Amino acid sequence: MRLALLGCGTVGSEVVRLLHDQADDLTARIGAPLEIVGIAVRRLGRERGDLPVDEKLFTADALGLVKRDDVDVVIEVVGGIEPARSWLVEALRGGKSVVTANKALLAEDGPSLHDAAAEGNADLYYEASVAGAIPLLRPLRESLHGDRVTRVTGIVNGTTNFILSSMDATGAGFSEALDEATELGYAEADPTADVEGFDAAAKAAILASLAFHTRVTAADVFREGMTGVTAADMASAREMGCTIKLLCIAERNEESVSVRVHPAMIPRTHPLASVGDAFNAVFVEAVAAGQLMFYGRGAGGTPTASAVLGDIVAAARNRLSGTRAPSESNYAHLPVRPIGAAVTRYHINLDVDDKPGVLAAVAGVFARHEVSIATVRQSGREEDAKLVIVTHGAPDANLAATVDSLSQLDIVRSIASVLRVEGGV
Repeated sequence: MRLALLGCGTVGSEVVRLLHDQADDLTARIGAPLEIVGIAVRRLGRERGDLPVDEKLFTADALGLVKRDDVDVVIEVVGGIEPARSWLVEALRGGKSVVTANKALLAEDGPSLHDAAAEGNADLYYEASVAGAIPLLRPLRESLHGDRVTRVTGIVNGTTNFILSSMDATGAGFSEALDEATELGYAEADPTADVEGFDAAAKAAILASLAFHTRVTAADVFREGMTGVTAADMASAREMGCTIKLLCIAERNEESVSVRVHPAMIPRTHPLASVGDAFNAVFVEAVAAGQLMFYGRGAGGTPTASAVLGDIVAAARNRLSGTRAPSESNYAHLPVRPIGAAVTRYHINLDVDDKPGVLAAVAGVFARHEVSIATVRQSGREEDAKLVIVTHGAPDANLAATVDSLSQLDIVRSIASVLRVEGGV
């Protein structure tokens, strides 16, 4: 089986090393040896350490490599939308199997890749695009194909989970925790994609598409970053027996799906609450299987390369046997609900005047917007008077309108924080 590798950075280099180190075992598992026939890189002549590969295999002509007749499987670990999309569409239409870790491309324009795979009768594998080494997409696509998945809740970004876990454990603010994550190599020099939820939103779109048999793109996902989470929010969560995580949440009902990414309070008894450091975890709920938990390292060169190799083995086996992987399943064609129609719960922290009638006035605002209050906590006196309110489930639009109305009350000095709540808080 002849392989073309597009990209030789952190993940690509690990793919090369694992192919070399495990060559005998991989040959035995597949029934044929794997041979790299070309590696496309942006810059030729770059020092690549002790990479166990002939330098003559490196080329700057990725498209030319993809078009070669002697290539069986194209592996893409470059990332980005273009030119990766053009390369992979060319490969798939030409009948070559494709293995990719490109979450951004799959989330923005996965349909073009699936359509090209159908046209070329080719395999498209992308386990490494979500949650690194965690076997997650194949169970959704194959193991649970006879069941009905109703909800997927996950921590799918290691950088943000490290930051929030550090804030929870130490009482640090966001900036201090981000500095620590950067120093330890968990956060990029520009962490925007992580902390503003773009990375998690792309992964949420991929998960929802597989779980609900419906094409979902990143543009369909409601996204809210976690830069506004404060040390005070964490302290408030601890008082309630909760912690705060950046979650991707995908839900299905009979008529539609909802897909969102945002920080949320969850009770410490929830399985996701104990997921710390830079680990990922995804909680899947299905009608027959019940609740399932997938946990492990969601990023890094070696874990991601492990997922890539798993897909390479599957694609190579299929080519040898003349079969194909399961094709895209999008028969449901369910519309995506806007965030305003999604049923959520809010935790609202208000700085209020310390005088009679405040609680009644605030409760009246909730009633007018048809939002039911679950709990109320009053604390402080005079300038430190606060109301902390947790609601029952209501359409997010009603909750947002409630917050807007509260901000206009004279007795509300400020809205200190607003967080969504998940689980049985």
